[in-house]
Amino acid sequence: MLNNATIDKLITMKLKVMADAYILQEQDPSYRDIEFSDRLAMLVDAQYNQRQDNRMKRLVKTAALDQPEASVMNIDYHSGRNLNRRMIQKLATCEYIVDSLNIFITGATGSGKTYLACALAMEALKQYITVKYVRLSDFLLECTVAWDEKRYDKVLQTYAKPKLLIITNGLP
Repeated sequence: MLNNATIDKLITMKLKVMADAYILQEQDPSYRDIEFSDRLAMLVDAQYNQRQDNRMKRLVKTAALDQPEASVMNIDYHSGRNLNRRMIQKLATCEYIVDSLNIFITGATGSGKTYLACALAMEALKQYITVKYVRLSDFLLECTVAWDEKRYDKVLQTYAKPKLLIITNGLP
């Protein structure tokens, strides 16, 4: 039996995913044999997972990555690129961010520098580390406009705020 007052309260408290999961539990007879604490844990897990997913989507959107589909798992270590797999795996742990270290990725045009940077950024995002990605030309243009509009400090603060700032020299 659905308790509409409970569902309304969950929705009012912005726990819609939990309310939806509760409705599903109440409608499915197989849940009746599950203990209350386990059912409650399932409801909380549903809400928690949804919030974590939303948080990740927000972080990825805010990061404005050029290649948000990039993944460390898909890096091509062949083709004469001379990439050090152990170094990439170590960078993927994001310890360099915690230690406030900088990395510079250099190479020929088309060698995958942007993909590598975005893949490392995605690893940071998976750890809920804030990231901002910007092309150097866009950054300089934004700073120039901000200087003219007397809001230069505010613009610089937006780039100083993330834990990981990626500046590329790539073309749009």
